[in-house]
Amino acid sequence: MIEALQFEFMQHAFLAGLLASIICGIMGTLVVINRIVFLSGGIAHAAYGGIGLSFYFGWPYMAGAIGFSTVTALIMATVTLKAKHRTDTLIGVMWAVGMATGILLLDLTPGYNVDLMSYLFGSILTVAISDIWLMLAMCGLICCLMLYFYQDLIAISYDQEFARIRGVPTTLLYIMLILLLAVTIVLLIQIVGLILVIALLTIPPFIMERHSRSLAKMIIGSIILSTLFTICGLWLAYTYNLTSGASIIMVGGVVFFLFLGVEKALFRFNKIS
Repeated sequence: MIEALQFEFMQHAFLAGLLASIICGIMGTLVVINRIVFLSGGIAHAAYGGIGLSFYFGWPYMAGAIGFSTVTALIMATVTLKAKHRTDTLIGVMWAVGMATGILLLDLTPGYNVDLMSYLFGSILTVAISDIWLMLAMCGLICCLMLYFYQDLIAISYDQEFARIRGVPTTLLYIMLILLLAVTIVLLIQIVGLILVIALLTIPPFIMERHSRSLAKMIIGSIILSTLFTICGLWLAYTYNLTSGASIIMVGGVVFFLFLGVEKALFRFNKIS
């Protein structure tokens, strides 16, 4: 891996992976403990509607995708707050319709020449320095908000009713979390791809949730795991000429299933003992 870092594109990929790990470590922890993994997947797939709108009308990609995803996220947040018993159904519908809208608009775009697969798996090896600065700014914003609202986020994540009684603005914080998640997903989709974003948002926090006694430890552990997955995936991609995003996902997937297997084996061993 050290040999690979002599190349500028690998340096950019490493920095992008590190920043993505920090962002997803924080946001993914909040996603997992608030049980909104399906909602984050819905936002990620619905973002394709914004991508399609941007190309069809000639808008800047980031503005169109963030605008569409923000509106979609607000609708999903309202649904989860007002009609929880219908949450999975309505999010599933918006997930499918948003993605289909984007694909159809791309089909109708004159001179369309965008590789849709690049938005699925990303192109972390072609990350520009401008993308890294953008990720750094996003990372700084998320870290500042996390530090400022840390206690309130703990309260709404574990017991919303108690937090509401204490005077915590639960609805406002929840909407802020969903909007921040939408912007994060759109930003990272263009750089590392939709599938890798979902993987980093879910796999490390899920593993750390079982072994962390505080939100801070869960976040730190998730960031470390995401970084390890990224480094190992990039090394595999460089060594064996594989797709970088898919390699990172497979590393995370293997660790995930090994974790489940070891946990199940230990449970059976303790039960026998």
